[in-house]
Amino acid sequence: MKKALNLKLPYFSLIRTALSTLVLVCVALSGTQAQGKSTSVNKVIARVDNYYILRSELEEYLIQARSQAQGQPLPTACQALERLIVNKMLLAKAEIDSVIVEDKLIDSQVSSRMDYMAKRFGSEKNIVEAYGKSIEALKYELREPIKQEMVAEKMQSKITEAIKVTPNEVRKFFNSIPKDSLPYIPAEVEIGQIVRYAKVTKAQKEELRARLLDYKARVEKGEDFSSLASAYSEDLGSAQQGGDLGFAKRGDMVAEFEGAALKLKPNEISEPVESDFGLHLIQLLETRGAEYHARHILLRPDYNRMDMSEPKHVLDSLYNMIKTDTLKFEKVAKTWSEDKSTADAGGLLKDQQTGSSRLPLDASMDYGLYMMLDTMKVGTISAPMNYRTDDGKTAMRIIYYKSRVEPHTASLKEDFEKLTNIVLANKKTQAVDEWFKKAIADVFIKVDPEYQGCKMMGIDLEAN
Repeated sequence: MKKALNLKLPYFSLIRTALSTLVLVCVALSGTQAQGKSTSVNKVIARVDNYYILRSELEEYLIQARSQAQGQPLPTACQALERLIVNKMLLAKAEIDSVIVEDKLIDSQVSSRMDYMAKRFGSEKNIVEAYGKSIEALKYELREPIKQEMVAEKMQSKITEAIKVTPNEVRKFFNSIPKDSLPYIPAEVEIGQIVRYAKVTKAQKEELRARLLDYKARVEKGEDFSSLASAYSEDLGSAQQGGDLGFAKRGDMVAEFEGAALKLKPNEISEPVESDFGLHLIQLLETRGAEYHARHILLRPDYNRMDMSEPKHVLDSLYNMIKTDTLKFEKVAKTWSEDKSTADAGGLLKDQQTGSSRLPLDASMDYGLYMMLDTMKVGTISAPMNYRTDDGKTAMRIIYYKSRVEPHTASLKEDFEKLTNIVLANKKTQAVDEWFKKAIADVFIKVDPEYQGCKMMGIDLEAN
């Protein structure tokens, strides 16, 4: 039986996947530690300079490898430990070589991960109840592992940035695969979308403004701002701290919030301020050089009561013009789609790991989108339809079924991009391995006796 093509190589590509999952798992582990439970999963099994590897990291890496094996050989515990040690070496060498990641990028990634957790748990409130910690406390715990992940990736990119793949190398790799062992590629599709977000109704805005103005009046009459924030703010993370957002640098907050906060005098309270997050009531506490310290009460609109008339009107008009060939889908998407992650690519959805616009038509696809494509023909567009984004926003979108590649045995012509990615990943893995052999003398490595029989690129770990 032919095997499906595995684009996620067992070791090199799994480093980030395992780390990303561990970033979420670490919160649960820290919660266990906080409760005083000592478990073997938190045993240190290796040290690389000032970085430690827990047994839980090794086990999570192996779980990820099994989930993505797709018929390929699974890594042994020694091979998995080797990859994790390489990652810690990337961190250690990044310190030596002064490779850093800006705080703003780290904070952005922390927020993205928390949004992902909120989606899995249903809401921020559910996260707080599950872990017994505020959103800000959880963000604090996530920040260091996310920082390590991003620094390791930047160091890895520095090592592999000059690596290229030639068409001849791809052909050579393909020709090295026995003809009776060529992998089977499932059906793949290219899909575009034009998205328009629902708008907050005027009535909703007035309702939220009135509530915030009431809170402001209550503070001015003597009530405590932090108590009101704890009771009413829908930013659950800061609400746990009485609305306190701590010190922020210029550019850290959205422009509307920052602009309003910096116009205030210490202890002064703003009028309601609108941003993409909702409506804020802001109190400036103090300034310190280029930093400012503020707290707020946030009220969000009810997404089930959003105004769909604007997106429907716009998309209906665009749908008719695309259907009559007056406008091309790609041009319309670039100009009119409010989903910036796809608009620049003419609306095309892309695989987040490979960057390819060809997506597998299987269970990994959103179920609603999968069922919709089953009713469409290639080259057609859907009528505008209601849509809920990954981060919970209410929207409408038009779907464009651009192309479909039928299931087939891998070929050089049809799958050149996939084969190129595999060859490139292999070359990068080899480059990191060669780098490791040269860099190992610069760092201290020690492993638990249980793993001292393992080797790193042929080097006996016991010797270190």
